[in-house]
Amino acid sequence: MTSSLSMWLALLGLLSWGTVGVFQKLAVERIGLQRAFFWVAAGFLLLEPLVLPSSYLFHYSSKSLICTVLNGICNALGILCFMAAMRHGGKASIVESLSALYPVLVVLLAPFLLREQLSALHLLGVCCAAVAGILLSAESPASD
Repeated sequence: MTSSLSMWLALLGLLSWGTVGVFQKLAVERIGLQRAFFWVAAGFLLLEPLVLPSSYLFHYSSKSLICTVLNGICNALGILCFMAAMRHGGKASIVESLSALYPVLVVLLAPFLLREQLSALHLLGVCCAAVAGILLSAESPASD
């Protein structure tokens, strides 16, 4: 069973990521991709004192640090591609919907890489989410 705290944190993440697409679209339209990417990193650094109030950054195994750095690289690449899609004419509603399908990849990889078990109900939920993402990203035919 999932704890109440984890559900609240997940909902906070949903609200945060739900607003990201709007702010990133506005940012890349106003200041460009490279500068927006820089300021996204600055946003991460603003939260650093809350996340690391007095901890040691290098008291971890090299394997743990490599996984964490790869996480950062993948996250940064994802943000960069997401903002580039917005910058190059992508509609926020469509780019956001398509990029929000990333959990499907996590679910497919989790049993192999993380040894997590998935129930049929979980897989049904992922299928519904994928269909929802596809339907949300579909553009209406142009009217004459």
